[in-house]
Amino acid sequence: MKLNFLFYSFCIYCFTFCSSILFSQDRSLPVDTTVMTTHTIQIGGETVDYIATVGMQPVWDDKDEVVASLHYTYYQRTGIDKPQYRPILISFNGGPGSASVWMHIGYTGPRFLKIDEEGFPIQPFGLVDNPHSVLDVADILFVNPVNTGYSRIVGDNVDREKFFGVNADIRYLADWINTFMSRNNRWLSPKFLIGESYGTTRVAGLANELQGRQWMYLNGVVLVSPTGLGIKRDGPVDIANRIPYYAATAWYHNRLEDSLQQLDLYEVLELAEAFAINDLLPALIPGGFIEEGKRKEMAREMSRYSGISKEDYLDHNLDLGYHAFWKLLLKDEGMTVGRLDSRYKGLDRMNAGLRPDYNAELTAWLQAFTPAINYYFSQELDFVTDIKYNMFGPVHPWDRSNDNTGENLRQAMAINPFLNVMFQVGYYDGATTYFNAKYTMWQMDPSGRLKDRLRFEGYRSGHMMYLRHEDLELSNRHLRDFILNSIPEEGQPAKY
Repeated sequence: MKLNFLFYSFCIYCFTFCSSILFSQDRSLPVDTTVMTTHTIQIGGETVDYIATVGMQPVWDDKDEVVASLHYTYYQRTGIDKPQYRPILISFNGGPGSASVWMHIGYTGPRFLKIDEEGFPIQPFGLVDNPHSVLDVADILFVNPVNTGYSRIVGDNVDREKFFGVNADIRYLADWINTFMSRNNRWLSPKFLIGESYGTTRVAGLANELQGRQWMYLNGVVLVSPTGLGIKRDGPVDIANRIPYYAATAWYHNRLEDSLQQLDLYEVLELAEAFAINDLLPALIPGGFIEEGKRKEMAREMSRYSGISKEDYLDHNLDLGYHAFWKLLLKDEGMTVGRLDSRYKGLDRMNAGLRPDYNAELTAWLQAFTPAINYYFSQELDFVTDIKYNMFGPVHPWDRSNDNTGENLRQAMAINPFLNVMFQVGYYDGATTYFNAKYTMWQMDPSGRLKDRLRFEGYRSGHMMYLRHEDLELSNRHLRDFILNSIPEEGQPAKY
């Protein structure tokens, strides 16, 4: 089916036999509609036929009145026996306020961004087939929360607090997923959630919300570049946890001393982690009362593992934060390094200052993703509208109180023996660092009894580790294995 938007002076729209939609000049979208197109792709040498459904599905309030409509894209492999038993992967990006575009055309979806081998934008912009997509083993649903993508609030008097906060976001999305699963006959499917960045907060909370309030039990949750999930890491822990990421970035830019620079990245990270845990963390406990010789020793070692001078560490009382690191590491070149992916370099107005002028990696990504996703919906998926696609939408202020999503996920795993969790992280991510992700995994399960259901994978990339072609193949392979290995054998009971 194709969706064509024709604009009239009258404020009406209607559906024709072929599901065409007539829109008024107010640029509104119908709150409940679908458009379907058929496609074919080669994945791992196998021909995969699929249907792409782009739609809008309502969000209702407690009075069963429509208060918002969410834009989604749903990929279903065709020619499958008993499709109701096929795994489904429900995908969210983060922000909060980010559309689902990043993992949609950058990671798991059947179409992939035109970029170079390392993930940098190239022209002409556009898309190619993604031969590593997990669509061969699971159907995929990409969801845009309220005010992202084409999703919007409906009506003028809707309370924004129903959508824009940690727990509000989780609650209405759980209701929305319930409706989607019923409409599309997916209740019998093995169910997986994947979230990136703030999307990990979302899916960690959704795991418990879906199981506890919707009675919808999951097989897996994937945390891509996870946030802290409400797990505290202040003071000395916060300072020490930065060092392994600093070491990775300094190694990439050839800023470590020769004895470290000549090692492989993994060897450097092993040494940096040991220093952070065994030496730096206990040394920081006394705070300002640290013995002066010890202070200088720690500054010297922190310099050794980060490429930042000992004097800079002493000037910052050993607490040299991320912004200073991004600004200082390549200062002698007149360059900064990126936040979300520190392989990227930026150019500031002046070398002086406390932080970079802009995020070098995000501007590069927006340059490639924005034209590609707008082209994709209108020209390939036949979803045509004058509504703006919000790469980042207006969702602030965002209520971050009562974030217990790490504990929510632990509880969801505890009550469901079938539920497995995988972390996927990039070593050059300075926003949600890989070592903080390890710390989250360690602290999420204080009993140690869930270790066999927790998996950790790292990549030589940044926040969106899948943009590097080598890691696109590897991360999708890890995801495919995780999905298949998280489905129990037929007849296996869910019990301890």
